[in-house]
Amino acid sequence: MTTIKSPELLLPAGSLDKMRAAYDFGADAIYAGQPRYSLRARNNEFKLEQIGIGIAEAHARGKKFFVTSNLLPHNDKVRTYLRDIEPVIAMKPDALIMADPGLIMMVREKWPEMPIHLSVQANTVNWAAVKFWQKMGVARIILSRELSLDEVEKIRQECPDMELEVFVHGALCIAYSGRCLLSGYFNRRDPNQGTCTNACRWTYGTQEATDETDSGEVKPIKMDGDFSFEQEQEAAEKNFSACGDGQRHPAADKVYMIEEAGRPGALMPIMEDEHGTYIMNSKDLRAVELIERLVKIGVDSLKIEGRTKSLYYVSRTAQVYRRAIDDAVAGRPFNPELISELDGLASRGYTSGFLERRPAQDYQNYETGHSVGHRSQFVGEVRSAQDGWALVETKNKFSVGDTIEIIHPSGNRKVPLAQMKNEKGETIEVAPGSPHKVWIPMDGPANGALIARMF
Repeated sequence: MTTIKSPELLLPAGSLDKMRAAYDFGADAIYAGQPRYSLRARNNEFKLEQIGIGIAEAHARGKKFFVTSNLLPHNDKVRTYLRDIEPVIAMKPDALIMADPGLIMMVREKWPEMPIHLSVQANTVNWAAVKFWQKMGVARIILSRELSLDEVEKIRQECPDMELEVFVHGALCIAYSGRCLLSGYFNRRDPNQGTCTNACRWTYGTQEATDETDSGEVKPIKMDGDFSFEQEQEAAEKNFSACGDGQRHPAADKVYMIEEAGRPGALMPIMEDEHGTYIMNSKDLRAVELIERLVKIGVDSLKIEGRTKSLYYVSRTAQVYRRAIDDAVAGRPFNPELISELDGLASRGYTSGFLERRPAQDYQNYETGHSVGHRSQFVGEVRSAQDGWALVETKNKFSVGDTIEIIHPSGNRKVPLAQMKNEKGETIEVAPGSPHKVWIPMDGPANGALIARMF
């Protein structure tokens, strides 16, 4: 009988607390980066001191710590890179995650023993590119998100002795593997230098505009009532379908302008056939139902995105994907309840991205009956426990009578909340949102637990 290898579960960490939670809930490794040289300059705690603490704690637990160093640098950062990365390498991280060929060359020349993982930013989409980087001394390839499962399998077959890593959960970018310039255009904050403001997530309104003037300018038409992009588009399509000569009716070629909610009056022309206002906003990647296939393919590492996400996100995704991996390796069938647990996270909806040419639900209904009725909301973190009570720092509102889920590395449990006290010990009915602390009764393991409200 062939033994199935368990892939590494790799989680993001934007802080030491998130790193610890990732390990507690099942991660084998985490990745974190210096703000100056990774693509997460914002909400990133990992300065040199924190990297040293993180590496030491990881190795004490038998875990791995990868340092992300994957920006595409201009000359000024090339000038300072070796100086700044030297003390990091001295701390002995398990690998550097890198994208730029020049920086990779420099590290390989000075520290040939330092393992390098090729970032998804390098856009590796075929087995020939994998072999090229293998010859350059790269230890692992993080494959592009634009690959299907079949393409991943082909690369595995052609490159059997190369470590491969695949993203399985998190945000997707509207640009090719994150190479987007919108943030730089709007805010002069370059995504490729680690300062993306996620312009694709902003809310945009639309209004009709005039055709271009002789000078090429597009001007908005003043609207007397509420403007509906969808109604205008339907009218345009009717006009188009009514054209007997097969030529597109002029009414279907109207110009529209978008206005971002935080920039009133800053109108930009568009002509996309989009219905709705989030015209660039991708659903989030979720491949938990595809873990069995990825395990059978022989992928070495399964990666979750989200170094700026919450402690709850890190804990929940680590726990869910740990169970999915363990089930797949043990030969157990996929548990649809894992989908419902991920539905408790804030998301823009889920997609399997490019991994599948047809969604999994085309073959089996995992959603209805398992996910809809079991959604949850993160409401608090346990800070301490004594005498059967836990002190919870609240994040969202919850009340006596709610069913809560206690999420703990030792296992989760759902219980009705029968009573609650404030910090003074007085009985209360409602725990307001952040930042408050309340006491709730809790049997069993409590320290380090997260609390979710079920609905």
